[in-house]
Amino acid sequence: MPKAQETILEINLNALKHNFDYLKSKLNNNTKFLAVVKAFAYGSDAALIANYLQDLNIDYFAVAYTHEGVALRDAGITKPILVLHPQPINFKEIIDRCLEPNLYSLKVFKEFIEIAEKENQTNYPVHLKFNTGLNRLGFLKNDIDVIANILKKTKAVKVTSVFSHLAASEDSNEKQFTLSQIEKFETITALLNTKLEYKPIKHICNTSGILNYPEAHYDMVRSGIALYGFGNSKEENKHLKPIACLKSIISQIHLLEKNETVGYNRAFKSDGLQKSATIPIGHADGIGRQYGNGKGYVIINDCKAPIIGNVCMDMIMVDVTNIDCNEGDEVIIFDQKNSASNLANTVNTISYELITSVSQRVKRKIVK
Repeated sequence: MPKAQETILEINLNALKHNFDYLKSKLNNNTKFLAVVKAFAYGSDAALIANYLQDLNIDYFAVAYTHEGVALRDAGITKPILVLHPQPINFKEIIDRCLEPNLYSLKVFKEFIEIAEKENQTNYPVHLKFNTGLNRLGFLKNDIDVIANILKKTKAVKVTSVFSHLAASEDSNEKQFTLSQIEKFETITALLNTKLEYKPIKHICNTSGILNYPEAHYDMVRSGIALYGFGNSKEENKHLKPIACLKSIISQIHLLEKNETVGYNRAFKSDGLQKSATIPIGHADGIGRQYGNGKGYVIINDCKAPIIGNVCMDMIMVDVTNIDCNEGDEVIIFDQKNSASNLANTVNTISYELITSVSQRVKRKIVK
């Protein structure tokens, strides 16, 4: 693979297919697969990822916000797109672009139906989310009668799916809580089905649910982080391949005398003869200030180079005193060998935060 000559995010589509195939192998043939491509497909490239998965015959996509779904439609995505957190101000645009809203409260439920009726819609696909313990978004079981009564009075919408979200499906210590969520969901869906004349698609499993709770796969599962190469456990990570590799180069090397300082606020002071390398990536590109002052690191010629001083907007400086390197050499921030999870752990965060922080100003390159 060619060495980097600038800051670049390489996206490996073969790794994406590997992850998709691995997750599909966990499912029954009739279980649908929803790919979560919100947040620019977890910091990679939403249009690229979605188009590739569409070619692999994915069943559904999900985004967080309406404008993300609009961008996918503009990029040629024709598969159904679930908008997980729609805002009423965007309801007409959702209909105009054939997006499917998650309706999670009586307020948004009534408001969407009102807009759908004004737009002369019939059986417009909507999704109902129920809260089973995450306490973020969702109807309660007690709302079912009201929901059913409203649905009987309109032909504008039809419930395509009913779903919930697991709070701790990756944590074996929380197994009883997860099982209680699944039990609540089954009670809710059974009751709702008695009120409707049809059975909507039923789904509750996120990535960790797919891997840990096969009995709850139901009609469809949802995966985000595992598609991008992270499985929420060391054991599952062995079966997955991170699709993104963030690279840069050494722009300049400085020789530091004792007591010389590096960067803003003179946050690093040399305690002897040292050597620093400046790399064109900073907090505007997703390497937050928390990684500075020796906490984070990069890889240069297979060696760890700690970040010294404060992270700048467009640059970081690293200690290369004991590394044989030159200006123009490639720098690895994270890749398949040097996991984003490991780098994230240095500042007590998770891979999600690091990979979704990669700025869209960083050039993307497809790798197969």
